[in-house]
Amino acid sequence: MEDRGRNSRTYNNRKKTSARPSGRPASQSRNRRTSGQTPGRRPTGRRSSADRARMRRRRQRNRMIQLVLLIILVIPAIAGIVIWKRYSPSKEQYDMKKYYGIEKDGQLGITVDNKVVEAKGKLSDGKAYVAYDVVRDYINSRFYWDSNENVLLYMLPKDMISVDVGSKDYSVFREKKSEDYVILKTEGNTAYIALDFVQQYTNIDYEVSSNPDHVMIRTKWDKTDVATVKKNTQVRYQGGVKSPVLAELKKKDEVTIIESEENWKKIRTKEGVIGYVKNNALKNEEKKNITRKFDEQNYSSISKDYTINMAWHNVTNQDANKGVAQKIAQTKGLTTLAPTWVHVADTSGNITSIASSDYVSYAHQQNIEVWMTVRDFDGGISSEQESYELLSYTSRRETLITQLIAEALRVGVDGINVDFEKISDKCGEHYIEFIRELSVKCRQNGLVLSVDNYVPKSFNTQYDRKEQGIVADYVVIMGYDEYYAGSPEAGPVSSYNYVKEGIEETLKEVPAKKKKDKKKIDEKQIEEQIEIAKKMPKDEKKKIYKKVFANIILGIVVTLYFIGIGIGFLNIDGPTFITDLKVFSLSILAIAIILFEFAYGKDDDKTALYGVEMLFVAIMSLVLLYTCILHKDKFIAVANIVACIGVLYYLVKSISIYIREKLKWKKTISDVKEIVAEE
Repeated sequence: MEDRGRNSRTYNNRKKTSARPSGRPASQSRNRRTSGQTPGRRPTGRRSSADRARMRRRRQRNRMIQLVLLIILVIPAIAGIVIWKRYSPSKEQYDMKKYYGIEKDGQLGITVDNKVVEAKGKLSDGKAYVAYDVVRDYINSRFYWDSNENVLLYMLPKDMISVDVGSKDYSVFREKKSEDYVILKTEGNTAYIALDFVQQYTNIDYEVSSNPDHVMIRTKWDKTDVATVKKNTQVRYQGGVKSPVLAELKKKDEVTIIESEENWKKIRTKEGVIGYVKNNALKNEEKKNITRKFDEQNYSSISKDYTINMAWHNVTNQDANKGVAQKIAQTKGLTTLAPTWVHVADTSGNITSIASSDYVSYAHQQNIEVWMTVRDFDGGISSEQESYELLSYTSRRETLITQLIAEALRVGVDGINVDFEKISDKCGEHYIEFIRELSVKCRQNGLVLSVDNYVPKSFNTQYDRKEQGIVADYVVIMGYDEYYAGSPEAGPVSSYNYVKEGIEETLKEVPAKKKKDKKKIDEKQIEEQIEIAKKMPKDEKKKIYKKVFANIILGIVVTLYFIGIGIGFLNIDGPTFITDLKVFSLSILAIAIILFEFAYGKDDDKTALYGVEMLFVAIMSLVLLYTCILHKDKFIAVANIVACIGVLYYLVKSISIYIREKLKWKKTISDVKEIVAEE
């Protein structure tokens, strides 16, 4: 017990000794515990409430910084992903069979110049064949298919080419010729003509491609707008990056420009794919003179060296022919008479005639020519259906023409005047074939061929006045019946304006002369006009300056925005400034997204560029926000750098706009010498 007590006292003494070292005040010992600690020992005292508050604030500040950094990184990333998905080019491939209208195996897609037409073609024995109606409508309307008698015809100036179905043989200039392929094939009611044969008589070139099978046919040979592909790109179905892809273009490929839009160009590839390409994917736009050596057929005409003053003489019977002397005596300046002698008797091509050789002899004595008129009314036939039944058969047309020529030669007339007024829309191609065939026989026999026509209107285009102007000698306008017998309203038979309009509209289709002399312009005059043309007009300059000025104004606004942020940093308290900067950044980001959306909807590159610029401003604003929170001492320097970047960007952009627009204008006058020469 005594030992235990002693030990207990000793322990207490040690405890006291260790707790308060000798020679050191108690206050120092407390201070040491609160203010510091020896290395390797944890403090045994509790933190004060002030320390805990500071720690909480520090943790909150760190979390806010982390949140801001996350916002700075995440928002642009999300915006970038959305923008990319929304506006990135589509890789979807368009169904090319659908594009060419191919619905079944064996069909051949067809492109003629700048148009994809009906897929009425096929490949057979290594040869490309095209349906007759495609040849007629898009390539050469002079080819004629008689589905009633299964014969293909092509009229030359002085002869007729004839081809039977399934034959390699054909006749031309009364000579039999052959090819190493079948010229004409049929499937059901459709006739297919070998393009090689069409090419012999037509100034065309073509190229067959696969995947799917299609043919590109070129019929126009003149100055064409072309461009070179600047970089690998895609031809799209429509103008817009989301439109499906039609074809791939390689760098240095040449394309034909069909039309230009603001940001896209409609083009045609070498293979005949027609679609849209971005403007910036092309370079070296120019007019290229594309030609092909071909001997065009010359449809020569009989042309009088005097002004023709023709009068129709309505003759209804033989006795009326005797009145020609009286009729001539009642006129002045008459050069030509067209007596109504001949009528089509039936749909087989037979005629009735009251032509008189004595009539012709007397007219010739008076230095008046006689052009015998033939009509499809007031005779054996007198309806559109009957005219169609007559003209839609080759054998019936041949009968009619043979009898007309025989009658003209019998009485000694100088020409034939055709007055067919019962031609329907469906009869149009047969009627003009009749005129072609008759023109050949007239040339062979030295007879003038004139064709009567209504005043041009939308309802009589089937008469094909343009083709008449090529194959016939004279195209006549019947400038009357403005108001006809039985008209629901009264009016003149032929007013001045009615006749004037008829002449003007006809001259748009039929030239006054088949051959016109080109105006000769001396070299000095050409050079003077070139120099005038090279000077940029004031209107063009104003357009360029307007674009540059608008860009400069935008640059000033952006620069002032960043300068304003710097001033705000110096004059607005920290929390308020940070809040304002957040609002500005997110607002500008929203504006950028709206601009992108608008650009996408309108496919407007200009607006899209504005969207990119606003996105840059928004990101720079977030960068400044980050700098304000973590590096206040560097804020002004960063703000100045951002403002300088903006100034430099818009300066370079303004210079680029000026140079680009000036070069674009210069390209439009690159062929000015040729243009002046043509004029």
